Amino acid sequence: MIPDVSKALSWLEAHPTILKGIRRGVEREALRITPDGHLAVTKHPETLGAALTHKWITTDFAESLLEFITPVDNDIKNTISFLRDIHRHAARMLGKEKMWPLSMPCFIDAEENITLAQYGTSNIGRYKTLYREGLKNRYGALMQTISGVHYNFSLPIEFWQAWAGVEDAESGKDKISDGYFRLIRNYYRFGWVIPYLFGASPAICSSFLRGRETSLSFEQVQEGTCYLPYATSLRMSNLGYTNKSQSDLNITFNNLRTYVAELKKAIHKPSEEFARLGIKQGDKHIQLNTNVLQIENELYAPIRPKRVIKENESPSDALLRGGVEYIEVRSLDINPFTAIGVDETQIRFLDLFLIWCVLAEAPEMSSDELDCCRKNWNRVILEGRKPGQVIGFGCGNVEEPLIKVGQELLNDLKRVAVILDSCSGTQYQKVCEELIAMFDDSSLTLSARVLEKMKIQGIGSFGLELADEYHQQLINEEYEVISDEQFAIERRASVERQGALEQEETISFDEYLKQQTGC
Repeated sequence: MIPDVSKALSWLEAHPTILKGIRRGVEREALRITPDGHLAVTKHPETLGAALTHKWITTDFAESLLEFITPVDNDIKNTISFLRDIHRHAARMLGKEKMWPLSMPCFIDAEENITLAQYGTSNIGRYKTLYREGLKNRYGALMQTISGVHYNFSLPIEFWQAWAGVEDAESGKDKISDGYFRLIRNYYRFGWVIPYLFGASPAICSSFLRGRETSLSFEQVQEGTCYLPYATSLRMSNLGYTNKSQSDLNITFNNLRTYVAELKKAIHKPSEEFARLGIKQGDKHIQLNTNVLQIENELYAPIRPKRVIKENESPSDALLRGGVEYIEVRSLDINPFTAIGVDETQIRFLDLFLIWCVLAEAPEMSSDELDCCRKNWNRVILEGRKPGQVIGFGCGNVEEPLIKVGQELLNDLKRVAVILDSCSGTQYQKVCEELIAMFDDSSLTLSARVLEKMKIQGIGSFGLELADEYHQQLINEEYEVISDEQFAIERRASVERQGALEQEETISFDEYLKQQTGC
């Protein structure tokens, strides 16, 4: 059962202009691959600039794992165009290499072939690489090659002024933060709708399972492709971004103060498992520390409260200073049916859903209820398209058909769509019409469409065919919002910024580590 938001929707319908100016940003990850579909083992291309300091193009875990970042914008088409321009530029700079179009990685012969991202000789650059060394030693490098799309979203101050009665962002930071944490609690309760609609990793390459224990009953087709018949997003399953040692941290999302306190406690909580690894092997550092979390970003979560940090400031200290500035949605798989991994339909749906999450009542959530919410997510992740699938409410005391809950949610979102469309067009309403059909017919979902292709071709052939197709598309397209000259300027500037950091160092790396970790 979904909360009754009729009163809140009526209020929003009377104040339609307060939603003008929603701010968005997109981050897309993509593995570089060889022409035959294997993981590229080359360094991050110098033609793309310095990954440490480039504003738009960096790397995530590995040298071969690109990450593209759009600036914040309030125009969806500009965001999509900017992201596509970054892809166009990267495709031109990669030579014979391509970008893998799926969330789950391509064929990887051995984990030893995965080179950690390198950021130069500055202390901050070495620190970022050492953090990744810790991730590799804790969870394995293979897991870290999984790719996704992150969506950053913030509501305009006019919304908070009308909704929460604040005067401005500074004086109203507590009420605004409360509103975003309300959004997050509803996201945990109902965000399983995202992998149901847009999950696109129902299958994996058998090389990903090598040496890994799993209780999942995979079926197998050609090319060593393993799949679950009703799965939506194996990327978000226990095979993907998980950390069992985090399960007892009891980090809840009831308010900013308790969230930050619980997060800070977690980064200082010793781990017996990680202590056995040690901090060094000989003279070589192998992780930042032996706590459950090396740093705050190691907390795996499908959504995060965020604020732009200042120099030498931790994410949680930034939140305490200025409150929640935006939220980061982290549950989107790479959409393989577009060259840039995400499309306008997905962005418009997320706008609608996140607005609904702010409007709907969201009682405080116990750690027990949070566990129940995770069970709902896991049902959808592993068997979301299974006929008769149900969603549990009240820790499973009440269950309702997923289809029914999804249709009720989309009916609410239609009313939000009318409001967002009131100034121009019918784009949001068209998104609702397109997506509600996926609850009537699950074969229309991304995961079903992907699985149909993979059963015929196998994950390798399917991914490589798309990689080739998109590479040709991108290199033959004209730029829309960024020019060759702007890319060249930013490439040179990124190299200069990294060089300046390396020249300005005044302390050793060991001293720097002590400052950062306190040990």
